[in-house]
Order: sequence, then structure tokens, then C-alpha cells
Amino acid sequence: MSIEKINKDLNTIFSDVEQCLISDSTKKNIEAIKISVLGRKGTLTLLTRQLGTIDKTDRPAAGKLINDIKNRVITLLENALVNSEDNTKKADEYLDISLPGRRWNYGKKHPITQTIDDCVAIFRRIGFIVADGPNIETTYHCFDALNTPEDHPSKNETDTFYFADGRLLRTQTSTVQIRVMENQDPPVRIIAPGPCFRRDTPDASHSANFHQLEGLYIDKNVSMADLKSTLLHFAKELLGDSVKIRFRPHFFPFTEPSIEYDFSCTACNGKGCRVCKNSGWLEISGAGMVDPNVLSNVGYDPKIWNGFAWGMGIERIAMIRHGIDDIRYFYDNDLRFLNQF
Repeated sequence: MSIEKINKDLNTIFSDVEQCLISDSTKKNIEAIKISVLGRKGTLTLLTRQLGTIDKTDRPAAGKLINDIKNRVITLLENALVNSEDNTKKADEYLDISLPGRRWNYGKKHPITQTIDDCVAIFRRIGFIVADGPNIETTYHCFDALNTPEDHPSKNETDTFYFADGRLLRTQTSTVQIRVMENQDPPVRIIAPGPCFRRDTPDASHSANFHQLEGLYIDKNVSMADLKSTLLHFAKELLGDSVKIRFRPHFFPFTEPSIEYDFSCTACNGKGCRVCKNSGWLEISGAGMVDPNVLSNVGYDPKIWNGFAWGMGIERIAMIRHGIDDIRYFYDNDLRFLNQF
């Protein structure tokens, strides 16, 4: 057999395969073509066995021709199998264009995230800008710049998470106000929501990780009345017009004078109930006028500038808002609880 004859037969085989696939591209026919061409008694297999009858000098070229056609046939069959009528028909069986569209079930925000968003929106509407800072802080930004004395209990390792290099997980979002004032000339009007970490034993009202919303306003001639009106506006916006607010004297290293502030109980409207321990008031957090030493630490002249700061626990606000009596519910990942929000 000559190499010309083999080349002609190979072209005929490939052409026949193409024509067969055009006329019938079902999986059954593709498998039949494969057997008839590449099987033990297939046309291409029988042609390969005739290589021994070709002149020795033409055998390498003839072998190359056969391998090329074989690879082309295999590729053609594989592509046909992927695009076979059976596959197309199977896909169509699952597609019913007459059915109505399906609504995607989107997840919802965690109640803590919802509370943060609502609180931020209220303060933004009265001119406060959101600021952020790192969760891993230095002792300077977390304590020293905030006028915290060396022997203050909050600096103890039993209260604060320290790293080997001396850095720590911030215990309060007050660190953000220091970083902002270090990099911005007054006036300053910011809020700083974010996570905080303390070595607290978890119980119904305490957690080792929690969230705070810090507020800071620095300008000229700022008074305690400005602080109270700001917090009262926030309370009424968040909990309703009937909410009242009161200040109680307290002490914090970074404010002077310092106060703790309460909201009137939303469960009993200030009359006294189990939620407010019959006091009519719900303790929120601390606040006060920024201590002059803090202003000096960031390069502000306390003779020109003054202001107020406050902090509030987001979990505490969420518990009051939704009537939740255990902070641990927020972190148990129980869908029965979370689906309520």
C-alpha cells in the first residue's frame, strides 16, 4: 500500500465521521462512531495495521498521518459529546420559562450592626463625622494620652489583653479621639463606633468583646449644656419623644467634670419596673468635658479650645431597645434569636 492511498483513506474516514455527527449527534450515535473508527475492528485501527505493507522509507510519514487523523477524530468526538443533543435536551428539561421568578433569600444585619447603623445615622444628621482606628493599640493612645495614671486598674493585665510587644487590644474607642486630634486641627466633631476588648468574665451584662460608640466635640465655648442637649436629642430619636435623660456625678481620668448619664426606662415610662430595678432609670454610660491635660497631650491649647466626650455601649443600647436581658444572646449565633431581627 502506498502512502498516497493511506492519506486518501484517512481523509475519507475523517469526512465520514463529520457527516455522521452532522446527521445524528446523540450520545448513542457518537459512541457507535467511536467504536466503528477507533475500536478493535474500527476502520482507523485496521488501517494502522497495514503500515507494515508500506515501504520502509514512507512508514514514518504514514504513521504521522494516521496519528494526526486519530487525534482529530478523538477531539471531534469529545466536542460532539459535550454539545450532544442529549445534553441540550436534559438542560431544557430543567428550564421552564413559564414558572415565576424565585426571590433570593438575602441575609439580614446582626442586631448589633443594626443598632450601630441607627445610632450613627442619628449623630450624622446633627453634624458628626464617623472616624475609625485600629483595634490593636499602643498603651499611649489607650491610656497615657487619655490622662490615665500609671496605677489605674484598667492598665492591669487582669483587665486588659496585652501582646508580647507591649501593644494591646483597645479597651475603649476613646483611642480614636486621640488619633483624630493628633492629625486634625480643631474644631472636631466625630463619632467612633467599633469593637472593644476587656478581660471581663462573661455574664448577663458583661462580655470580653463588646462594642462602643465614642463621641467627641471640640470647639470654643462648649458647655455641659451642649453635651446634655446632644445626648437628649439622641435618646429621643432612638427611643421616642417620651424619653428623658439625667446626669449623675462621676469620675473618669479623661474628662473633668465627669458624669454618668441615664435614660428614663422605656419599659415603664419612668414609673419603675423589673427592667429598671424599680428606679425608673436605665444606666447608659459615661461622659464629661474633655480634661485639659488630654487637650494638651494632642497639642491643643486648653485656654482656647474645650469640648465634651461620651461613650456608650452598643450592646447596652440594643438590650434596652429590644427588651433583651442577657448580652450573651448576641454572640450565641442562635438563629431562633437572630431571626427576630
